[in-house]
Amino acid sequence: MLHGYIPPHRFLPYLSWTDINALPERDNTVIVLPCGAIEQHGPHLPCSVDSVIASGVIGKALERLPPQVHAFAMPPITYGKSDEHLHFPGTMTLSGPTLLATITEIGESVYRSGFRKLLLANGHGGQPQVLEMAARELRLRHGDFLIVPFGVSRLPSAASSQVSDPERKQAMHAGHSETALMLALAPETVHMARAAASYPPVFPSKLLSPDGRPACAWVARDFGPSGVIGDPTTATREQGEQILSTLADSWVQALTDLYRMDWPHRAEPTWSRGHHTGHVEVGNPLAPAA
Repeated sequence: MLHGYIPPHRFLPYLSWTDINALPERDNTVIVLPCGAIEQHGPHLPCSVDSVIASGVIGKALERLPPQVHAFAMPPITYGKSDEHLHFPGTMTLSGPTLLATITEIGESVYRSGFRKLLLANGHGGQPQVLEMAARELRLRHGDFLIVPFGVSRLPSAASSQVSDPERKQAMHAGHSETALMLALAPETVHMARAAASYPPVFPSKLLSPDGRPACAWVARDFGPSGVIGDPTTATREQGEQILSTLADSWVQALTDLYRMDWPHRAEPTWSRGHHTGHVEVGNPLAPAA
């Protein structure tokens, strides 16, 4: 079914338009858009990792969310900006402008439907800047729209207590935590016999990179032929279930916070951007603020 990891009763497209029109508190209801990618994740993981984790974590949180907290998920965006992995077969990437337009236009549809709170739940490390740009553009267009772009794995979880110091400092892709989560969410797609560690070299300037992560632009093949940037070899399903459960609990609290949140509204902007032409209309900069 289309809802995948999302509980059916929390899946917005399963409602009719009249159901949506009759929803109470649409202005406070949180709409969640999982944002993933289809890209290589080494020989041991499927190319769907980022889309699975984004939807799986949000789905588990929505299962646990109290019914009095109004929130619904949209179908995930399963293609992202993955050009750092395009040298590996199976990577399906959008350009930055295409992803930006996609997120922005979905956001416009969410707004037209009467909702005023949107969470962009990102599962791919190569696109947070694009989601942040889309969120800012939507806020400029609509002064009563609260848009939060945030990584699904950035909230507190058991992952921080499971990984080694090198993993904590340098792992970026297909390492311990992603592998453990996939063992919990889609174990049939994981091939641990193929798992092998691969770390990037320590960046030589401590001033530019105190933890040794690359401070320069990079693509995945810079760090070896496997596509892995981390150590997946010690990951277990039990660890993944711990990460999933603790992440879901953190997201229950975050979704509750967003539902209850009262954020400032800008009723009368002094300028607005044309939605399709890029034309900018400038208002009176001396007019009093709304």
